Amino acid sequence: MTSPSTLSLSSHPKKHGLKNSIFGLGYGGHFVLFPTPSLKGRCVQLKSLVPRAAASSVNGGSSRGIGGRKVYRQSQAESSIPFVKVKEVVSFVVPAGVFVAVTFATPRNAMTFMESWLIGPGQGCEQCGRVLHHSMGCALAVLWKLVEKVLVPKSGKPVSTGENKFSLPGIKWSFAPGTNLSSGLSFTDEKDRREKKQKLSDFAKELRAFSDVNMSGLKFGDDGLFFLAESLGYNQIAEEVDFSANDITAAGLKAFDGVLQSNIVLKTLNLSGNRIGDEGAKCLCEILAGNGSIQKLQLNSTDVGDEGAKAIAELLKKNSSLRFLELDNNMIEYSGFTSLADALLENNTIQSIHLNGNYGGALGAAALAKGSERNKSLRELHLHGNSIGNEGVRALMSGLSAHKGKFTLLDLGNNEIGPKGAFHIAEFIKKTKGLLWLNLYMNDIGDEGAERIAESLKENRTITTIDLGGNNIHAKGVTAISQVLKDNAVIKSLELGYNPIGPDGAKAIAEVLKFHGKIEILKLGWCQIGPKGAEYIADTLKYNTTITTLDLRANGLRDEGAASLAHSLKVVNEALTSLDLGFNEIRDKGAFAIAQALKANEDITLTSLNLASNFLTKYGQVALTDARDHVYEMNEKEVNVFF
Repeated sequence: MTSPSTLSLSSHPKKHGLKNSIFGLGYGGHFVLFPTPSLKGRCVQLKSLVPRAAASSVNGGSSRGIGGRKVYRQSQAESSIPFVKVKEVVSFVVPAGVFVAVTFATPRNAMTFMESWLIGPGQGCEQCGRVLHHSMGCALAVLWKLVEKVLVPKSGKPVSTGENKFSLPGIKWSFAPGTNLSSGLSFTDEKDRREKKQKLSDFAKELRAFSDVNMSGLKFGDDGLFFLAESLGYNQIAEEVDFSANDITAAGLKAFDGVLQSNIVLKTLNLSGNRIGDEGAKCLCEILAGNGSIQKLQLNSTDVGDEGAKAIAELLKKNSSLRFLELDNNMIEYSGFTSLADALLENNTIQSIHLNGNYGGALGAAALAKGSERNKSLRELHLHGNSIGNEGVRALMSGLSAHKGKFTLLDLGNNEIGPKGAFHIAEFIKKTKGLLWLNLYMNDIGDEGAERIAESLKENRTITTIDLGGNNIHAKGVTAISQVLKDNAVIKSLELGYNPIGPDGAKAIAEVLKFHGKIEILKLGWCQIGPKGAEYIADTLKYNTTITTLDLRANGLRDEGAASLAHSLKVVNEALTSLDLGFNEIRDKGAFAIAQALKANEDITLTSLNLASNFLTKYGQVALTDARDHVYEMNEKEVNVFF
């Protein structure tokens, strides 16, 4: 709201504290008069006047078209233009008996004020009728010329502070951080307006009070971001902020201008799920060029394409603080991959890049391979779902083999990789000395590819987690993988789900894990092992001391398979804590068997049992609930049972 400026007048000889007297941009007007005793023969009466508010234009309309960024800088007591002391100007043109110091919001208001207060030639005092000296008129003319030269811009060129300005329609800006609210927000009524404003105020308080703030999915939009962004300026508390899925656009990101540059604490910024596009990515990168604290930037599902990726690549060339970059599920193609690869040649601080669900293809993978060869910092590369194929994998494995750093994680899931591609991956596995996590989920390496991977694992002693799910692997391929586990004590997690290994494949892996290996997480969901396969697995559980998590979902176990597993649960097992039997056509009979096993084992370690999406009636559910309560009453151990 527009409020009248304050006018301070003093005709008393005592000096009233002179602060910086300037011609500058501001909202207050101050007028200080210092008469001297030598002005004896004249009297000057200053009538009680109220000058126009600094925020009003000459024609009476509002002139607060000032962008949010400009107001923020002024609220931090930063001058938009250099100070020009009035005394240096008026000392040559104002009579020695009077010194005038003026500060105003705009040059036009300054001239309007001069015109109202300076007395021209021929005008006199209302009380004594004496005519002031003619030099006052000359002073007025000269002073106007100086003011116009110093402050008034040339025609057609608005006053500029050298900054990009942005203002949302209807926003009423205030100086207090966290108090700016757009009048253009959608309100159903006054009550709704108050509630939304209160919510935004509460969110702003959270930003100033907590180190980890999650505001995802609140849909506050660009206007809300402008309201909240100021709370991040000079913020010494918030380290992780999640603004994902809030309908923020490229225009809204300008709220961060001047804010993120001044923040030295924020480590993680999540803007995923906001359609900022390439323009938003460019805007954000320009702002982050001045930030030295953010280490993790998440821009997943933000409609960023090649141009946005190019802007991010330029940021990587200059930025030395960013460690983790997430660009999953965007529209980045070969050109964008090439830009990011070029950035890797100059950046030596980035450690993890997520490009899952883009359109890099074989050429994009080859570009990243070239970029990674000379990069020493990159540790993780996520390329899930980029259709890179066998040729792309060949180029990528060649580049990673020449990588000078220590590569620890590689995600190549869902990339149309066949047995030929598996050969190149196997060669890389043999050479790598640092890889810990390998994902080949949902490719098509088949038994031939599985055998190649198995051979390479015999020579590798670093990989702890491997995902071969959904690769059309049968009993033959699983048998090869299983044999590796006899001598490999490093692999802790093995995913073989969505492979038609059948009962024979279950038998092959069960026989090895009965007394060998260090597998802690075993996933065999959707593997068609049936009741017979469940019997093999159940027998292994009687002896195995390492498996903590077992996933047997959707294997058609039915009541027979459930009964086999229940029999093993009666035996003391000090390791198993999570058992997933969902989607297995288990009925009440199987539920009763499992319930009895829970009651019988006083030392049971199981804490999670999933039987969701089976054919249980209320009787089976009651039996399992009673068993759960019995375990708690007898042993004070909680077993979470899911129906």
